[in-house]
Amino acid sequence: MNRRALFSLAPLAGLALAATALPAQASGGGGESEAPKESFMRLSTLTATVVRPDGQRGVMTVEIGLDVPDAELHAKATQAIPRLADAHNSVIQTTAGTLLPGQVPDLDQLAHDLQVATFKILRKRGAVVLLGTVMVL
Repeated sequence: MNRRALFSLAPLAGLALAATALPAQASGGGGESEAPKESFMRLSTLTATVVRPDGQRGVMTVEIGLDVPDAELHAKATQAIPRLADAHNSVIQTTAGTLLPGQVPDLDQLAHDLQVATFKILRKRGAVVLLGTVMVL
């Protein structure tokens, strides 16, 4: 494999991608009031420390996302991602800290607490918290 030839083709691939994206953007023609094409926002994975049944430290990992169909609220949620991450981290750490060794987390309560934290940050209803994988290792 000739790496120099591969790297010389990279700018051409970028131009081809840009050329195909321009007609798609031009045909949209919508204003700011339209709903976002994709209302789902994937947030960063959250982790917290737990105590395992053998007494050693373990990790609780939670994947989280938000479904925000309202365009105005979606923009606000995008700007508030650092504050949302902080609030969600606090909820995850509190939940992990209250778990007894070997205990399974209550996912219904966890989802409720994350939803409440999201509402406190955004100050408007419409953003739904979606839990992905929750692992305790």
